[in-house]
Amino acid sequence: MAGHRRGSWAGALCSALCLAVLTVLVGCGADPVPDTAAGDVRRLLDRRAHAVLAGDEKAYERTERPARGAAGSPDLFANVRAIPLDTWEYRLSRLERSGSRATASAELRYRVEGHDRAPLTAERTLFLERHDGQWYVTSERPARKAGEQLWDQGRVRVVRGADSLVLGVGRSAGELRAYRRLADRAVPAVSDAWPGKWPRKVVVLVPRSLKGMAGLLGAPASGYRGIAAVTTGEVGGSGRAPADRIIVNPEAYGVLGDRGKQVVLTHETTHVATRTSTSPATPLWLSEGFADWVGYRGTGRTAAQAAPELRRAVRDGELPGELPGDDEFGFGEDAGRLARAYEGAWLACRMIEDRWGERKLTDFYRAVGGHGKRAGAVEDALRDVLRTTPEEFTARWRTYLRSELG
Repeated sequence: MAGHRRGSWAGALCSALCLAVLTVLVGCGADPVPDTAAGDVRRLLDRRAHAVLAGDEKAYERTERPARGAAGSPDLFANVRAIPLDTWEYRLSRLERSGSRATASAELRYRVEGHDRAPLTAERTLFLERHDGQWYVTSERPARKAGEQLWDQGRVRVVRGADSLVLGVGRSAGELRAYRRLADRAVPAVSDAWPGKWPRKVVVLVPRSLKGMAGLLGAPASGYRGIAAVTTGEVGGSGRAPADRIIVNPEAYGVLGDRGKQVVLTHETTHVATRTSTSPATPLWLSEGFADWVGYRGTGRTAAQAAPELRRAVRDGELPGELPGDDEFGFGEDAGRLARAYEGAWLACRMIEDRWGERKLTDFYRAVGGHGKRAGAVEDALRDVLRTTPEEFTARWRTYLRSELG
């Protein structure tokens, strides 16, 4: 080792060995550690998980020893108690110990009974202390850069519907029942429009505020200020992926009328239904346009009523030259640009229904999503399903905009 005096090899070897031992103590994933800390903490987390599932408050309390000044920390047991959980499991991935204190990184895997096809995962950080030979959790929170869970924001109230489960924080039972009614109407409406197989159930999360919505998404609130709701989930799934979550922005959603609220929930439910047929090959104009098409289906809304921003642009001589690109659907500061993208996408799907029929529209959606990659997906589906070309389709869409909005 450079800089060591002659004869210091024993000290260097000792330092290397100490470093190796420290590394094993810090990283306690699948490798055994010299002391019993990792095994003891795993057993503690197993007891904690079992107490949550069993609804055993006393057993849960025996896993905790709140730290000083932690009076305002979330009461996880009370906050999740109303949620119908089927599974709840911690998987310890890392343990950093310093004397009688430790910090654990764990993957929480949980499943809501009757709704989730597979466990959802959440990265968690748990702080622990050792007293009288036993480890206790002093606090638990989302891992750094991980999104919050609804129960991190307060006590969760649950309202069950025929086809829905609505979970809310800071919301009355009456408010949540209103969401339930709309969600229960959305599910059969989507099933009538989308012939594909899907669970025909939705889970709706209603946080206290826009800030709460952003916390669940792990993103800045500014990006979702005018967005009434979003749906989270995996695209191109096998059907075994966890159920999606519809997350509501109560501030933007609350200013909508009854019809607008229904359209929003039906739109988001469409994303749940079409998830396994949506893939990275699906452009946003098709996935968002189709969801809006289902949302407006049967409402009697005219193009002029449902696409006011695009109508204004067309009348001002600003007819779009091409279908909306993915970048136009970003939740940024330009609300008008975003509205025109959604409206143009909806009218593209509406045009397919008018010209080729509903069945061709759903066939086209499946064909695009079933393509192996983005390149060529739309072109091939236009050729194989609609017997047209991208150039002809775009020209027809522009003519449709003029006739419907001009």
